[in-house]
Amino acid sequence: MDLIVQTGQQALMNIIANIIFIGMALYALQGLRIEQLFKKGKTFQIQLFYIFMSIVIGSTVADFFLNFLSWSKSIPYIYQ
Repeated sequence: MDLIVQTGQQALMNIIANIIFIGMALYALQGLRIEQLFKKGKTFQIQLFYIFMSIVIGSTVADFFLNFLSWSKSIPYIYQ
């Protein structure tokens, strides 16, 4: 496969994985009562916290997932 095509496919897979896992992290964080840690009336700060935490968690999980996928593709090279 052409190296440029493979690089483009990998970039697309990375973008999609990050978006999916950030969305899943945001959904999971909404199940917590984080707003109790903030002062009353600080809605914007609470929403910003949810967004930043979902990016941190989602990106970390996506990175793990993509690394695991890459490692699993490399396993057959053991037997060559």
